[in-house]
Amino acid sequence: MRLVVQRVTRASVRVADEPIAGIGPGALVLAGIGGSDSAEVIDRMADKLVGLRYFEDGDGRTNTSIADVGGALLVVSQFTLYADVRRGRRPGFTGAALPDVAVPLLDRFVERLRAAGIAVSTGRFGADMAVELVNDGPFTLVIDSDRDLS
Repeated sequence: MRLVVQRVTRASVRVADEPIAGIGPGALVLAGIGGSDSAEVIDRMADKLVGLRYFEDGDGRTNTSIADVGGALLVVSQFTLYADVRRGRRPGFTGAALPDVAVPLLDRFVERLRAAGIAVSTGRFGADMAVELVNDGPFTLVIDSDRDLS
């Protein structure tokens, strides 16, 4: 699983000019599910995201988590995080999970975040989405289960 986590003051998603989700302060999470990802990997990534301290405390240090600040998450599926650009000029996406695998794993990820008490909104899997955000910082993290889970 790969996540791009952007701290935001607000973010929203539209599909076909229809607003489907939006949050105030928190984080936009672009989530890619890999072909070899398992339920265990998904759970560990959700737990890691909940526990990460990337919000400022009273002293201006990144020392508080999403739960500490009462922030929300906007989770948007993005298989292109698994783009392979090593050869040629057209990205390949064979590393991304197919929808029949990715959808239940993404749903599990969102439910795990919600079970931790985080307010979570989502995009629409497989839709052509317009995502708007106002970066806070900007502060962006890239989390890869192959690299960042020990």
